[in-house]
Amino acid sequence: MKVLMFGWEFPPHSSGGLGTACYGLTKGLTNQNIEVVFILPKANSMPEKTHVKLVVADNHKKAKELKCVKDINGIKIRNVNSLLVPYVDSKSYSKRYNNFYKDYSKYHKHSKDTIYSQDLYEEVERYALLAKEIAKEEQHDIIHCHDWMTYAAGIEAKKVLGKPLVIHVHATEFDRTAGNPNQFIYEIEKKGMIEADHIMSVSHFTKNKIIQHYGIPPDKITVVHNAVEFRDKKIYEKINDGEQVVLFLGRITIQKGPDWFLEAAKKVLMIKPNVKFIVAGSGDMEGFMIEKAAEMGIGDKVLFTGFLQGDDVDRIYSMADLYVMPSVSEPFGITPLEAMRNNTPVLISKQSGVSEVLNHALKVDFWDIDQMANKIVSVLNYSSLHNCLQKNGAKEVANFDWNIPASKCVNVYEKTVKGAVNIGG
Repeated sequence: MKVLMFGWEFPPHSSGGLGTACYGLTKGLTNQNIEVVFILPKANSMPEKTHVKLVVADNHKKAKELKCVKDINGIKIRNVNSLLVPYVDSKSYSKRYNNFYKDYSKYHKHSKDTIYSQDLYEEVERYALLAKEIAKEEQHDIIHCHDWMTYAAGIEAKKVLGKPLVIHVHATEFDRTAGNPNQFIYEIEKKGMIEADHIMSVSHFTKNKIIQHYGIPPDKITVVHNAVEFRDKKIYEKINDGEQVVLFLGRITIQKGPDWFLEAAKKVLMIKPNVKFIVAGSGDMEGFMIEKAAEMGIGDKVLFTGFLQGDDVDRIYSMADLYVMPSVSEPFGITPLEAMRNNTPVLISKQSGVSEVLNHALKVDFWDIDQMANKIVSVLNYSSLHNCLQKNGAKEVANFDWNIPASKCVNVYEKTVKGAVNIGG
């Protein structure tokens, strides 16, 4: 089976869990002899050494000049020249657009070859039209789209040969905005869900939101939980300064609950002053968080690392005595699995998809900072609890293999191609 797949990002050029999920899922699919052509709506280069090959389209208009290279695993990458990036909003897109043309004009004073839309939503449509041209060239049995920016592309690609469309919901606009959706994005999401032949969601938590907010029947949705990639283990030295370490790692945005993390940190420090809190990541709330920590009088106890990737991610997990994911609305949440992979105990929000499948993790409502603080203190004070979570968590996460969700995807593909209905689960 050949899959035409549209996604926002692909490691190492990733801004969040979606890129990690796409990387792991495509690996799992190749293990099951599924050929994937992966289309990216961005212009930056990709790594040379991975399970995919890349050809960059410098001046992509109708995809006529592209030549794709297939690697031995049967996956191709096609890079459509676009300014779309993960987790972008209208304001940040406009800034990106202006910065691009400021630099572009210096070196291409007489060239008009690369034309992007000044408006985010028009750029999404431009990308969709390019996707339609690519669909004419690439053989495929089914179309698989990841999240809202690719839904229009999938719909246009479907028009070419009438191949079935499956969309993969990793997050909804209600998750990203903590319940205050952008109406335009909401309409794109709803149209994608209606036009799709089938929907995959990363959790029952997300499936219920799709049913509640978008009016989609349950039997059109199949839950496919995420997994985690296992790497060769490396030994990292812990910070040996007499302070225990509690870690937040993720996008510093309202969805992820970083402000609740700081509130809990303040309470913990009143009981245990010898604790260091690390905030790893970047996002629109980063400046606010730095100022808030100072205003709360805990600025010297909170360390901001900025965005991390590669080995630095595993290193920071290994340094921590506890990883906390206080998300307000988390469709799944791969980071707790990454922490457990590094033998780090985890405390996760009950408002998350991953809480459905983890047994050896502490769980708390994101808004209950008293309980959050109490559980942090318990893990730091009682070595028996820490060791129990560490040992059993490492055993449990070993079962989260990307071949499992890939198998579920293949099952959805096969039934959808055959025109099956009521696949949901």
